[in-house]
Amino acid sequence: MLAMTTINHIKNIRNLEGESINEISKRVNVNWRTAKKYADTDQVPKEKIIERKGMMYEEDWGDIVTDWLIEDQKLKAKLRRKNKTIYEQLKALGFTGSYRTVCYFIAQWKEGKNNESEDKDKNSERLNHPPAEAQVDFGLTEAVKDGKYIDVHCLIMSLPHSNAGFSIALPGENQECFLFGLKKAFEQLGSVPRSVRIDNLKAAVVKARDKNGEAIFTDEFIQFANFYGFEIQACNPRRGNEKGHVENKVGYVRYNFVTPSPVIESFEDLTNILNEKLSKDRQQIHYSKGVRIQELLEEEVNYTLALPEEDYPIFKETTSTANKYGEITIDGTKEHIPQGYNFSYLHVVLYWDRYKVVSPYGEILHSDYRPYMNKGRNIPWLSILRGWRSKPRAVSYSRYNPYLPGRIATYLNIEELNIRKQRLDWLISLLVTHEMNEINDKFYDLLQEQPERVSDSTPHPYDVDWSKYDLLQPSLKENGEQV
Repeated sequence: MLAMTTINHIKNIRNLEGESINEISKRVNVNWRTAKKYADTDQVPKEKIIERKGMMYEEDWGDIVTDWLIEDQKLKAKLRRKNKTIYEQLKALGFTGSYRTVCYFIAQWKEGKNNESEDKDKNSERLNHPPAEAQVDFGLTEAVKDGKYIDVHCLIMSLPHSNAGFSIALPGENQECFLFGLKKAFEQLGSVPRSVRIDNLKAAVVKARDKNGEAIFTDEFIQFANFYGFEIQACNPRRGNEKGHVENKVGYVRYNFVTPSPVIESFEDLTNILNEKLSKDRQQIHYSKGVRIQELLEEEVNYTLALPEEDYPIFKETTSTANKYGEITIDGTKEHIPQGYNFSYLHVVLYWDRYKVVSPYGEILHSDYRPYMNKGRNIPWLSILRGWRSKPRAVSYSRYNPYLPGRIATYLNIEELNIRKQRLDWLISLLVTHEMNEINDKFYDLLQEQPERVSDSTPHPYDVDWSKYDLLQPSLKENGEQV
């Protein structure tokens, strides 16, 4: 492009002096085509349009990732998918691009959304970790069980020397859950660390460290430590960096293995899932030592203590008095105990997942799951389905799709988007008065009760073709006699 002063000179020669294009070409010493272009064509400024190119924009992958990011924005930060998780889920859908492509797209989408933090020195003192030293902490996440969200308190035990981690899924953070989880973590390791560093967990600490550096632990935790032979190391108050390794491991487990929320059958099921994933994760190369984590762990086990041959029972005993209705309070919930009011007091034995109530004479009056084992939050299906109604193609790859009950999932698994919209409308109308699991259980009956069946040419997956059964029967005359 010519300089603007040259273009102005050409315009003046053409418009004010009336010279020909050939004359302008000679005087300015430019090609005649260039002279004609600037002499007879107006140079109007145009806004630069940035065209987004690449498979994320030219195909549907960018829309899919955008839908996921919008979905995750409604959740807590710790429940949102990381870039790696999004990339792996895209690959499962047939994505052939690179991880870097996905990261670039997400970075562009998030640009300008994050607030800049104040400049400050965030450096921490680097700590040296000898072999067989463990750090322990809880991390809260969620899973889907029996069609509902449940809170999962994952007890994470990490070994900073080898960067190995272990996770036990639990329903709470009380003393029974803490000791049971620690016991199971030792069993997964196959040995016992020589020292265990904890922060001010209520399940283990009565009083945090004072000015003299002393912390007071619960008798039950001290007895547990004496049995397994490890040393207890307490963190100073408000010094999270003293167990920074397990803090990072909590986030690593949450973002890589339980986001989005997995569908589980029980807490033991999730523990097995996490154990399998963490075992596979230990095949990675250590971030600084250049050796596989599993090899470092096998070396570190040589410094640990052997597991005791005798099993250590985890329970807590207390006493309670039943009211006139035969009820006692367990975990903040009133539980009915048959014949409970007949006794002046009752023995209550609490395990991490169950409890039992015993009379003063040793008779077991009642045994059941602890109340928090059955607590759950409804999945907001009405809001989710309304969102799907506006974008029906999102049903197939939404984070909530795996949570759909079986019959409902089959019902919505149809390629024709208009029919999918109609079926979503019907489910939305039912959710006003029914729970999703109830709709799934009574699905066929509710389908027959529709005032107007959805008009489409696709047969319903649960419709019965009675003509096939008629072919199996011998033909009958009108009077009922067989032909």
